[in-house]
Amino acid sequence: MIVGDLKNIQGRCYPAKRRTQNLVGGASPIHCNHFAMGLVTLEPNGGQVPWHRHEEEEVYFVISGRTEMCLGEERWELTSGQIVHIPPGVCHQVTNIGDVSATFIYCYGPAGDVDHWKQELAGTLPKAGIDVPDLPAGAHPQFTDPPEDGPIEL
Repeated sequence: MIVGDLKNIQGRCYPAKRRTQNLVGGASPIHCNHFAMGLVTLEPNGGQVPWHRHEEEEVYFVISGRTEMCLGEERWELTSGQIVHIPPGVCHQVTNIGDVSATFIYCYGPAGDVDHWKQELAGTLPKAGIDVPDLPAGAHPQFTDPPEDGPIEL
């Protein structure tokens, strides 16, 4: 039996003010072929998973906090207990719009690393309205700043 323990999974901090801890896949002792799963903590007032898309089907489950979820042309506020389905190939972004940390679980399949993690660390995220479609009207801006200390390797 393989047992993981969240308190032993350090995770990675990203430039867009979030921490991602792999629950299944990545640095976790548990790996599956068909899906990956993790816990994301968004810093207050703007922590973000920036606007991106990938071919993996994904679900976000909000555990705590207030978030703005952008999905394709839609924009919604999601709070604790709400779940959103992200179809393959659709641009999406989640931003903490509250004064306290927000947390959510992601689950996507098939398993593997998604490109936007590497792109954010390298400062090469595709830009909304230039490389990928525009964000929905009124959405928080996409974080695209390069890391302060230059590109970071995964």
